[in-house]
Amino acid sequence: MVQTTKLRIAIQKSGRLYEDSVQLLKECGIDLRNVKDRLKTESDNFPLEVFFLRDDDIPQYVEDGVADIGIVGENVLLEKNRQAAVVEKLGFGKCRLSVAIPRSQEYEGVKTLQGKRIATSYPFLVNEFLKKNLVEAEIHEISGSVEIAPGIGLADVVADLVSSGSTLFMNGLKEVEIILQSQAVLVRNNQLTAEQQQLLDKLVFRIRAVKKAQRNKYVLLNAPNEKLQEIIRLLPGMKSPTVLPLAEAGWSSVHSVLSEDTFWDIIEQLKAAGAQGILVVPIEKMIV
Repeated sequence: MVQTTKLRIAIQKSGRLYEDSVQLLKECGIDLRNVKDRLKTESDNFPLEVFFLRDDDIPQYVEDGVADIGIVGENVLLEKNRQAAVVEKLGFGKCRLSVAIPRSQEYEGVKTLQGKRIATSYPFLVNEFLKKNLVEAEIHEISGSVEIAPGIGLADVVADLVSSGSTLFMNGLKEVEIILQSQAVLVRNNQLTAEQQQLLDKLVFRIRAVKKAQRNKYVLLNAPNEKLQEIIRLLPGMKSPTVLPLAEAGWSSVHSVLSEDTFWDIIEQLKAAGAQGILVVPIEKMIV
């Protein structure tokens, strides 16, 4: 019986990265059998086996070769200090590891932390940050509800993950220092076979096509021919816009792709230049 080469990927079984990780695989055209309350599943149309694990365990599983690749937060990967190489930054699960102090206190730079008690779930990263800045402080490692530590007298300050900052605010804290910017990353171990590397390359190709599509919009508009060159100059596109004549004399249809970063500014300029009937369409995949 011929053994089919497969990739084994570890993703979070619950938590803030789970849904986005599963959705990314689906957008890459990978069909997964029922994933609800499963610890393991396989794809029906791509040689991929999926393990659902605790986020904190994924770097270890990848380093040990139990999983070939994994999707994990950069903060967890760096905190665990495991030998798993980052293949691709995925653009979701964005947050930051920050130092926060009571709002009533003044902050005069990193030296303010000298001699303080810092509550955190990330002792390795906090310790590295303190060493880099030549600050000595006492680290209290706690696994949850870090924000309440100053209020109950356990610590003077905290170092915790921040997204919007609302949790800090509700607990009377303010963010004063960013230790690390984090997002979900695809990681790999160092023992992939040539066949597994080929599968990983195919997966990364699909991921990049999905990510590029998410950052761009397909735009269709009608342009008067006397304004056509001015309008084309406003459209960067992938190479150059597609221009097609309309049934109405003196008008053309222009098709192009715009980046989310500059989208609204360019749309306003297109309107001012005489473009009409502008349609904006989401892109499912984008391969360049």
